[in-house]
Amino acid sequence: MKSQTRLRLSGVGWALLAFFAGAGYWAYGANGDNPLFFAAGLLIGAYCLFSIRVADQWERVAVLRFGRFVGLRGPGLFTMVPIVDRLSRYVDQRVRVTSVSAESTLTRDTVPVNVDAIIFWLVWNAEKSILEVQDFDQAIIMSAQTALRESIGRHELSQMVAEREMMGHELQRILDEKTTSWGITVQSVEIRDVQIPAGLQDAMSRQAQAERERQARIILGQAETEIAAKFASAADTYKNNPVAMHLRAMNMLYEAIKERGSMVIVPSSAVETMGLGGMLGTASLGGAKPPMPAEAA
Repeated sequence: MKSQTRLRLSGVGWALLAFFAGAGYWAYGANGDNPLFFAAGLLIGAYCLFSIRVADQWERVAVLRFGRFVGLRGPGLFTMVPIVDRLSRYVDQRVRVTSVSAESTLTRDTVPVNVDAIIFWLVWNAEKSILEVQDFDQAIIMSAQTALRESIGRHELSQMVAEREMMGHELQRILDEKTTSWGITVQSVEIRDVQIPAGLQDAMSRQAQAERERQARIILGQAETEIAAKFASAADTYKNNPVAMHLRAMNMLYEAIKERGSMVIVPSSAVETMGLGGMLGTASLGGAKPPMPAEAA
């Protein structure tokens, strides 16, 4: 604030001051040491120093003559009448970013949270911003903090965490309605962070872990049900087709021997049930490999 209201003397004014002071000093020496020429040069240079001002491309300033508004000046060089005219603060019309926060504010479900947000805003009417509000920077910050606290109180914690963009749009609308009459528009509001107490974070973490375990158990139970249904369907197929049952058993035995490369002990009752005893004995006596089930048939 102080940097915008301090006396801003232009480099052009300083140059003119030096020029007229030097011209007066030269006339002072060229006219028999007459001090009037030097004093006149200093007065003219001082007038130029305080009357010529410069505003940057993005700045506007109001001129008040005897306390009455006479117009805006800028950008570039402009003049004013010292003592008679007075300048307001220089208004920056670029997009600005303001950070606001709400600490230990209760949500709708009574959870204390700390919320940080950033506001993008700009002055679109410098005359209104100078004449309608005393300190629009502070007004923006205070209005944003109040609106942020009210918005937190209307939302639950889950909504604030999952719907930050919606909350930002709501804050932007509320602030823009208030600041439009000041010549200021709020372009957007972004929620940067929502912090909750450490104890609540731990409880929410345990709740999320329990929910994931519950989902895992449900999925495992569904898989077991589907597997049991497949086994029941296969059992019905094998019950009505003994040949298919024998082929399946022989295939399982073959796969076990092939993959593991080890000895497999099969109960005699299972061998007799599958009718493998006679085929294996005949094959061993003949010194040949046991025939395939199709050849045996």
